[in-house]
Amino acid sequence: MKSITFQVRRIRLLALFLGSLLALTPQLGSAQTFDTQAPFAILMDYDSGTVLLDKNADEPMAPASMAKLMTVEYIFHEIKEGRLSLDDEFVISEHAWRKGGASSGGSTMFAKLGSRVRLEDLLRGIIIQSGNDAAMAVAEGIAGSEIAFSDLLNKRALEIGMKNSTFRDATGLPDPDMRVTARDLAILARQIISEYPELYKIFAEPEFTWNNITQRNRNPLLREGIGADGLKTGHTQESGYGLVGSAVANTQRLIVVVNGLKTSRERASEARKLLEWGFRSFRQVTAFQTGETVAEASVFGGVKGHVELKAKGPVRILVARASDEPLKARVVYQGPLEAPVQADMRVGSLKVWQGDRLIQETPLYTAEAVGRGTLHQRAFDALGELLLGWL
Repeated sequence: MKSITFQVRRIRLLALFLGSLLALTPQLGSAQTFDTQAPFAILMDYDSGTVLLDKNADEPMAPASMAKLMTVEYIFHEIKEGRLSLDDEFVISEHAWRKGGASSGGSTMFAKLGSRVRLEDLLRGIIIQSGNDAAMAVAEGIAGSEIAFSDLLNKRALEIGMKNSTFRDATGLPDPDMRVTARDLAILARQIISEYPELYKIFAEPEFTWNNITQRNRNPLLREGIGADGLKTGHTQESGYGLVGSAVANTQRLIVVVNGLKTSRERASEARKLLEWGFRSFRQVTAFQTGETVAEASVFGGVKGHVELKAKGPVRILVARASDEPLKARVVYQGPLEAPVQADMRVGSLKVWQGDRLIQETPLYTAEAVGRGTLHQRAFDALGELLLGWL
């Protein structure tokens, strides 16, 4: 097998399309920049994963309650896999009540000692109220202790691509060994939004009442009128004020992470400014609709000599409004593919460059299965490979 970069007819058409798009885009000089006061920050396009702004995004930092997003993702995943149900009940232990309840002085759901609480309510306690007691109760119910639960979180974090984060509890309460990066938190937010769309709606709920106590959602972006629908704030003396947020304008969704700010007002202001800058400075262009063939990959020894490649959804390319750099698109895969080829198998990616910078990479998957060909077909393909090798 060898790495093949190719431009089939559809990719050539895409390149022409991108060129004409760029010609129609107002040229305002070099790409705009944004200077945020946040010591740690990242702004990411949700669809493509393109990073629009990065400030110390790979530096370790204390997550505070933003760590609860990892706890929530783990719970969501277990529900999706059928190992947990929203109707499951968890007991509020003395540890959860003392260390995470009202007497702890931290954010709490105000769950009663010894009470049994449905997982659906505990999730709202974690997401909307940032309840430490709720997060502790679920962690203990699943793994027996918070430290055992953190082992599950660390394993899950690696599975979803969070390479530089370490969790030590379910809440984000201070621990010298617990560190995350802004980039990993953006990856985590993207995972939650994409994989659990129905459960994600909880993040946008404005308030939640438990034990006759109503608390407003702690995310200030929900009340800013900018299309925000998640995700989570955090604050400790060590971490400063932080926020993981997401908002939608038209069809474009952005994810923002800020941390290390001095006040809650500054946190809300910087996160909003970043989102507004992103929506103002970049726009999306739909290159391929859902289900459209992006390219074809060669197949060795199959009943067919090629297989169509498609993305999981629409392919939207992010274009900087103020850039005059040319755009290029190519498909790269390891090939030819050897039959039999399974359907829905990731085999390559569509890469887009702006100038010399790779700005987007979209995974491509086989649109159908291709079975093994006859002995005659396999021999013919082998001869073709041999001739290509000589050439």
